[in-house]
Amino acid sequence: MLRAVSANAESAEETVDVLIIGAGASGAAIAWSLADTRMRIVCLEQGDWMKPEEYPSTRIGWELERFGAFGLSPNGRGRREDYPINDGESPIRVSNFNAVGGSTILYAAHFPRFHPADFRVRSLDGVADDWPIDYDTIAPWYEVNAKMMGVAGLDGDPANPPKDLPLPPVKLGVLGETLARGFNDLGWHWWPSDSAIATEDYEGRAGCIHLGPCLMGCAQGAKGSTDVTYWPPAIRAGVELRTHCRVREITTDSNGMASGAIYYDAEGRERRQKAEIVILACNGVGTPRILLNSASAAFPDGLANTSGLVGKNLMFHPYGMVTGFFPDALEGYKGPTGCCIISQEFYETDRSRGFARGYSFEMVRGMGPVGTALATMSTGRLPWGTGHHDAYAEVFDRSAGMVVICEDLPEETNTVTLDPDLVDADGIPAPKITYRLSENSQRMLEHGTARGREVLEAAGAKETQVDAPLTPAGWHLMGTARMGTDPGSSVTNEWGRCHDVKNLFIVDGSLFVTSAGVNPTNTIQALALYIGDRIKANLANLFD
Repeated sequence: MLRAVSANAESAEETVDVLIIGAGASGAAIAWSLADTRMRIVCLEQGDWMKPEEYPSTRIGWELERFGAFGLSPNGRGRREDYPINDGESPIRVSNFNAVGGSTILYAAHFPRFHPADFRVRSLDGVADDWPIDYDTIAPWYEVNAKMMGVAGLDGDPANPPKDLPLPPVKLGVLGETLARGFNDLGWHWWPSDSAIATEDYEGRAGCIHLGPCLMGCAQGAKGSTDVTYWPPAIRAGVELRTHCRVREITTDSNGMASGAIYYDAEGRERRQKAEIVILACNGVGTPRILLNSASAAFPDGLANTSGLVGKNLMFHPYGMVTGFFPDALEGYKGPTGCCIISQEFYETDRSRGFARGYSFEMVRGMGPVGTALATMSTGRLPWGTGHHDAYAEVFDRSAGMVVICEDLPEETNTVTLDPDLVDADGIPAPKITYRLSENSQRMLEHGTARGREVLEAAGAKETQVDAPLTPAGWHLMGTARMGTDPGSSVTNEWGRCHDVKNLFIVDGSLFVTSAGVNPTNTIQALALYIGDRIKANLANLFD
């Protein structure tokens, strides 16, 4: 396994060509993209390399570890690498992970692309804003990303443009085939998921063995987390990755240009790294946190924040969960957790439904024995005492879930700000989330969960239950430093360069103008690759 070098005072005083902050989905992609320029590139990551042999799936009590160091919320994990988040003023809790690979360590690797219409919602539906780029702009980078991440899927989906994927789709299994029959009975769209999972040996990665606990790290290495996809070739090409480096702020010079960053190393010592170009890749919460904490006399409201939009327009993707209980075993414990089939029957706007835009259905496989017990006891389905074991036998391996992923429209009142009191282990102000669920999202959730019940019942479920909005579902963080052509209504230009600071770039989900109704990681990485290409094409006049 490749390992990062530790920070040292001597190298930190040198000026590097490119400084990337964050080693997750987008930071890894742009590091790899820029490596062929032979510039000196340094990436600072506040976490460390993960050790696959230490993932929970290698231990018998793996299910319990989602309540500890491998939980979704940074507020409960107890890892020094994490920073606390005040999300008490939001019905949706923020989920992220700090390590080489970022949140791709814990994601489900469901990997759909945006639709062409997702870039034109103002023109088509009269809501939100159009992106300054279109689908065709980043389509080539979706293709590059598919090969780098090892995306499995099946071409021919009538809901999406053609695509070229290197691997066959994840097997549906009994659970997937059962739910597909429900969609077929209703005459609704479904298709095998695009998944960043090696379904067979690929580029030195072993194929998926259908173990199941993907959300706590893939010990097999089949899941496309960027520590096993982008980072090895980027490091071989000369990129320097330093771990346990938590950035406090981006510094600027007398001309208002970014000059580097101040960070804390593993021992909590303050360090400084100078750079000609600075790239933020810290997600839709971490990036505005650093920009707001980089306020100065020249930028009193936060760096790159002349528009006042840094930290505003936070989008999450409200989730609704519909669970069906079936009379027969579904083998739901076999296969990647969140990768099975997708339906986009209700993806585009139909005003007769009572809301703008739409949503996707994604199928979720069954839970393990402990997860099943905890989930059904919390709803009262599983009693204590007499009848406990009989009731448990009726639910274990007999449940199937569907999540409704709703497009979240941007609202300036949904924000990331700096908490006045809460700080991380190095004393840096923590982010505070202020978010409300819009009426449009509420109506969309109601529609989606009702349709989800119909699918499960058509598939043979004898009983269904709904959980909406799904509160620990803030793992898609978007919109807080949006791109655009007008400096008054956006933070960056159409290729991620900040309007106010010409050598400062953003490449993560903060750039999103709208959220679409699908998981964003594939689009985040395609954008990062596109921005990397634009940087290389404009090196001669990059700061003009």
